[in-house]
Amino acid sequence: MTTTSPLTSAQSDLIAGLPPSFRWGVATSAYQIEGAVHEDGRTASIWDTFCRVPGAVANGETGDVACDHYHRMPQDVALIQDLGVDTYRFSVAWPRVQPGGRGPANPAGLAFYDRLVDELLGRGVDPWVTLYHWDLPQELEDAGGWPARDTAYRFTDYAMLVFDQLSDRVRSWTTLNEPWCSAMLGYAYGAHAPGRRDFTAAMHAVHHLLLGHGLATQRMRAAATRPVELGITLNMGTAVAQTDSELDRAAARRADGLGTRIYLDPLRYGRYPSDVLTDLAARGVELPVRPGDLEIISAPFDLLGVNYYSSHVFSGVDDNGRAEDADGNPVERAVPRGLPTTAMDWEIFPQGLTDLLVRISRDYPGLPIVITESGAAFDDRPDETGFVRDDDRTAYLATHIAAVATARQAGADVRGYFAWSLLDNFEWAYGYDKRFGIVRVDYDTQARVPKQSALWYGDTARRVRSGVSE
Repeated sequence: MTTTSPLTSAQSDLIAGLPPSFRWGVATSAYQIEGAVHEDGRTASIWDTFCRVPGAVANGETGDVACDHYHRMPQDVALIQDLGVDTYRFSVAWPRVQPGGRGPANPAGLAFYDRLVDELLGRGVDPWVTLYHWDLPQELEDAGGWPARDTAYRFTDYAMLVFDQLSDRVRSWTTLNEPWCSAMLGYAYGAHAPGRRDFTAAMHAVHHLLLGHGLATQRMRAAATRPVELGITLNMGTAVAQTDSELDRAAARRADGLGTRIYLDPLRYGRYPSDVLTDLAARGVELPVRPGDLEIISAPFDLLGVNYYSSHVFSGVDDNGRAEDADGNPVERAVPRGLPTTAMDWEIFPQGLTDLLVRISRDYPGLPIVITESGAAFDDRPDETGFVRDDDRTAYLATHIAAVATARQAGADVRGYFAWSLLDNFEWAYGYDKRFGIVRVDYDTQARVPKQSALWYGDTARRVRSGVSE
């Protein structure tokens, strides 16, 4: 079955002009789909704990079963092949591979990912491993979590357990997924596991996440016996001032500083932005940088993963015109533009993706990029067969892929696009209320039904690879 394109002819031509080598992928994460949280030696992660906190997750839901991917993996890989994509980005569950976050590997846990990689390769799909997608072993959180320096070393040891097992077959590796979310949502805002609200701890977590990335990158590079691509994935958008006022421009600068530059500057240039350090000092916070840390963090890597969902306009005053919040910190308020939104209330702004990619290529040149996540949640309505005609999600994917093609024309070195997500799944603090999948999951029966967006995406990938216009 083919689908009608939601694009203008100009946008269709842009996508058709993508090179046959462009990667077309789908992405998931372990805790969101695997289930089987108590099987084969897996121990608790911070998300298993957080889901038990009253009120932390919508409807008290958990990832205990999720999409039951742990038991349905071969069928899910066959589904990926049928969709027509060439790459599957998945994460490895740290507490499944290394229970408790210390010590030797759990053979049963590693065996699952062995089977997954072999299944993918047997069906002509490239595996793309993400080593950390937020499921820190609970024992390591009890010992201090990411605000504690030792966690960076524990992560590196875990990364090598996986790398040593799979690097003979896996070329593409991401160390961390969205360290901003791990640090800010987990330690500053309390919205994600482990649910702490301590800004200083969050800033320490930023540094130790980056340190863990650098340490793991160095060790994987040294241990590689065949060519590998090593990278990190950051969630980013554009931060624009609402007006040209000094307060609004300062708010946009701060948002960009803590959302983008605090990661990319040390990763690429071995330094933290001076204005960010000044802002942190004004809040009594100093990053726990030790001699040699920034050299480790800026270890060369091969690919930058960019996760993009939306962009924001910022004001430096609140709704009442105040420039400081109740704690005396400068206001940084996201202002709606009046654009259409997804079910997450995120504004749909594909131009922001083009702008972001061009900006990265300008400010951090020489860094190949892959869009490792991009997609949208909508309130899907299946028909009597379970099929979802998701015109809104199809349009979202199409316009954002066209935005990538536009950025490439402007000189951005973007080499792939991975749709988030392959499956409807456990959406963190939203439980199962929000559906991002291009494949519908009936959580009662675990039946999978590709949506219209999946059919359009697969058709488009096949046409681009074959050089056939729409």
